[in-house]
Amino acid sequence: MSEPAGAPLGRSFYDRDTCLVAREILGKLLVHRTGGFVRIGRIVEVEAYLGPHDKASHSSRGITPRTRTMFGPPGHAYVYLIYGMYSCMNVVTEPEGHGAAVLIRAVEPVSHLLGPGNGPGRLTRAMQIDRSHNGADLTEGSLTICSGGTMLAESIVRRPRVGVDYAGAWARRLLRFCLRGNPHVSRP
Repeated sequence: MSEPAGAPLGRSFYDRDTCLVAREILGKLLVHRTGGFVRIGRIVEVEAYLGPHDKASHSSRGITPRTRTMFGPPGHAYVYLIYGMYSCMNVVTEPEGHGAAVLIRAVEPVSHLLGPGNGPGRLTRAMQIDRSHNGADLTEGSLTICSGGTMLAESIVRRPRVGVDYAGAWARRLLRFCLRGNPHVSRP
């Protein structure tokens, strides 16, 4: 039986320029099959982290036990803990060894979410995603991203990323992408 979300995106979708993946992942469906439910959220807000040269990226400190997944093959989940209590989910992009990813910041609830999905910590709680999903292959298995629609370029808003003031000029780069006027975006 086919899933209501359609087939998972293939590896080639993720093995491209991080900003392109960030823009084109908007409108796609984050799908987590767990506990007898299919939890689905439409991706409405993301941030691009471009690799070791990006001072706001975890990969700017090189390969560590925490960032090893980020340097792995594209199309895998990079899930880490912030503030000792919230999981955040990223999608690894570009060729293996590059260290780039797209942070999923917010989803619009579609099916069986356990609360709001506006904000990276709320999103992972609502979708029941935690650090045990770090390294999960998003092209198959219980955690995937599926086609859900294509967003018109005019409906995408670019803004600076959130919470990366320490990164100097990199904090002001317009690397946050969200759907214009969507009420589920985490911040205006």
